[in-house]
Amino acid sequence: MPLSKLREFLDQNNVKYLVISHSVAYTAQGVAASAHVKGKELAKTVIVKLYDELAMAVVPASFHVDLIALRAAAQAPTAVLASETEFRDRFPDCELGSMPPFGNLYGMAVYADETLARDEEIAFNAGLHRELVRMAWKDFEALVRPVIVPLAAGRAPTKAA
Repeated sequence: MPLSKLREFLDQNNVKYLVISHSVAYTAQGVAASAHVKGKELAKTVIVKLYDELAMAVVPASFHVDLIALRAAAQAPTAVLASETEFRDRFPDCELGSMPPFGNLYGMAVYADETLARDEEIAFNAGLHRELVRMAWKDFEALVRPVIVPLAAGRAPTKAA
């Protein structure tokens, strides 16, 4: 059960959180709509490669990662999106594409967009395509210790109707 690793970690740290169940959705915008959460309030986790090491970039669901800004913030020679085959095995307890932004649980650095730090709460996928966790930003920041930088760019592309 994917949520159990995250839930155990949150419980061990005495963090208050809410689990939100919703119908299955595979895109961040679809999750936001299904769970009745605004896209800017839902954080999505994007797996990137910095220095050929996997890392997490966390941005509001309605935006995408500015890899140039991320590369500069990380002082890395390159910043590219990781392929699913490059990170699939790193998340054995998660459905692909639903990883929570807890890099500390998976041996990865976390870079979070500065706009997320402006909200009192953060909501994110909890390892399944049908569950979110909502918790206080201050608790997330204390547990994960993300590098907070401006890395969200433009609205994420949407499918043509």
